[in-house]
Amino acid sequence: MHLVFASSLVPCGAPESGFEIANAAIVDGLERAGATVSHIGFQWPGSSLNAPERTRSLGELDVKTDNASTRQKLAWLARAMAGGLPFASAKLRVLGDAAFRAALDEIGPFDAVVINGVGLAGAFEKALTDQPYLYVAHNVEHQSAAEAARQASSPVERFMYRREARHLRALEERLVAGARHVWTLTQEDRATFGLEGSERASVLPLVTPLSATAIPAGQRVPAFDAGMIGTWTWTPNRIGLEWFLQEVMPHLPEQVTIAIAGALPAGFPQRDKRVTFLGRVVDAKQFIRQCRIVTLTARAGTGVQLKTIETFEMGLPAVATPSSLRGIADVPANVRIADTGREFGKLLAEQIVGHRTGSVTDLDATAFRASQIAGMDAAIAQALSAFRAGH
Repeated sequence: MHLVFASSLVPCGAPESGFEIANAAIVDGLERAGATVSHIGFQWPGSSLNAPERTRSLGELDVKTDNASTRQKLAWLARAMAGGLPFASAKLRVLGDAAFRAALDEIGPFDAVVINGVGLAGAFEKALTDQPYLYVAHNVEHQSAAEAARQASSPVERFMYRREARHLRALEERLVAGARHVWTLTQEDRATFGLEGSERASVLPLVTPLSATAIPAGQRVPAFDAGMIGTWTWTPNRIGLEWFLQEVMPHLPEQVTIAIAGALPAGFPQRDKRVTFLGRVVDAKQFIRQCRIVTLTARAGTGVQLKTIETFEMGLPAVATPSSLRGIADVPANVRIADTGREFGKLLAEQIVGHRTGSVTDLDATAFRASQIAGMDAAIAQALSAFRAGH
């Protein structure tokens, strides 16, 4: 079975962002199921394709909004308004439908397209949905946009996010309605799309990709009591970070040390001497192993938290909010769950002391990863079998 994985980004180098990690894991799963997978989409500027013989690159493109100039952002906005597109899709609309169709045709005969998220689908909807397709819903994107609108600090931002939410909702409804099968990453997202109990939808438990750097082995030597990593410029992540700094930090002892890695919004202030902001780190897994306890602080958004899965795959102790555990069926024994700042701070302090004294330890995560892979393989096999039967 030949599938075309249509995504805003094609595989280039080691996956870094949560989106890229999830993509690589899903492609690994499709290939384990016996599918041949080709790719179409854009690549990062200056990058090299991982599988050039199976990839049709649409060109180099940096679509990060926080990297863009004001002039570029206004150009994207004008394109979105003129085309009635979500802003996220307008950034990718740098060639016409005919050129995109020609690129898709160059891949050769294929059985179906796997539409991976809304970005590329919104930019070239007709060309992609004219084919038999399966849809991967990484998140309920319109809910995230609506949440960002509620958190917006200016009327202009609020207007923009509300507009985005409207267009994304309509696009997601069309993609779900036309798909042969829909994969979501959590049961909650499946229900939100009205597909709970439907044989046309299933949940994909995620793992980090088999091609990713191996989990470091050996004894840990923690440099920090607790830590977290993420792209904090993304609104749902930033909401969790702000909650931790405002609601959790006041309930932690003065002597604790907290490290936060990942890109921050411009001008983000240093507010507490106990917190060290490290920016982007070279090796995310090595960084997180330098923290006694991992803090998983999601308070918003949909879909799965890849940093939660990475933490559990490494067997590291953590304190997590309920939102951080979306899509996780079995929570490891060395993880504590808290939904208020006070309770989170209390449990985090206890976990730190427990790790210092040896009562809280790392776990063998082999069974967790095996369970996630088995769940993913079952969901993919079910969908591909149904597709073949109905094709």
